[in-house]
Amino acid sequence: MINFLLQYLLHLPIGIVWLIFFVENVMITCGVLLIGGYFYKGGYTAKEWGICLITNVLNTVVTYGGFWLWKQGVIVISVVGTWRILSDFVLLFLAMDLLMFVFHIIIHKTFLYKAVHQLHHEAIDPKPIDLFVLHPVETIGFGSLWLMLLMVYPFNIYAIIIYLVVNVIFGLAGHLGIEPLPARVRNLPLIKYLGTSTFHHHHHQDIQYNFGFYTNIWDRLFNTLYK
Repeated sequence: MINFLLQYLLHLPIGIVWLIFFVENVMITCGVLLIGGYFYKGGYTAKEWGICLITNVLNTVVTYGGFWLWKQGVIVISVVGTWRILSDFVLLFLAMDLLMFVFHIIIHKTFLYKAVHQLHHEAIDPKPIDLFVLHPVETIGFGSLWLMLLMVYPFNIYAIIIYLVVNVIFGLAGHLGIEPLPARVRNLPLIKYLGTSTFHHHHHQDIQYNFGFYTNIWDRLFNTLYK
C-alpha cells in the first residue's frame, strides 16, 4: 500500500504534490490544536497564527525536499515490513534526539538564541500552538537534520511513519502547559528517561536546562538536567 502511494505521487503534477504535502502538514497542526484544546482552554494571538502558518509552509518545503531527494535516489527507504521496523524506529528516535539536543544547545549558547530561538521562548508557559511558533531558520534547521539522517541510512518506511507520529506526540506533550502523567507514572523505570510535559515546561521556565526532546538521557550525561 505504501509503495503504491509513493509511486502514485511520482505521477502527479508537482503543484498537486505540493498541495497534498501542505494539506498533510495543516491536518497535523489541526490535530495538535484540537487535542491540545482538551487541556488548554485559552485563545491564540494573530501573531501566533501567522507564525504557525509560516511554519506549516516551511514544513511543506521540508516534506517536498525529502520527496525530491527520494525521487533522485539520494534518500533510499525500505518499503518491506520486516523486523527492521522496530530497530530502525529506535535508531531514528535516538539519533534525532541526539542531533536535536546538539542543535538546541548550539542555538542557546550562541548569538542564535536572540536572533532565532528567543521567539519560541516568549512562551514561559507553553501552549499547543507554541509547537509551531518557531523562527523560519529553526524550522528549516530541524527539517534539515531530519533529511540528512535519512540520506545516510536506508530506513524502513514504516519505522519512519511511526517516528513521525511519535514526534508529533512528544511535541504536543511538551507544549500542553500541564502535566497529564501522575508522578508515579513519570518515575517508572523507562518513563523517567523520557521528555515529559514537565521536562520541557521546565526548559521554558529556565533556559539553562533540559535541552533534550524525546529523552532526558543527553541532559543527564552533560549535566544539564533540571534538578
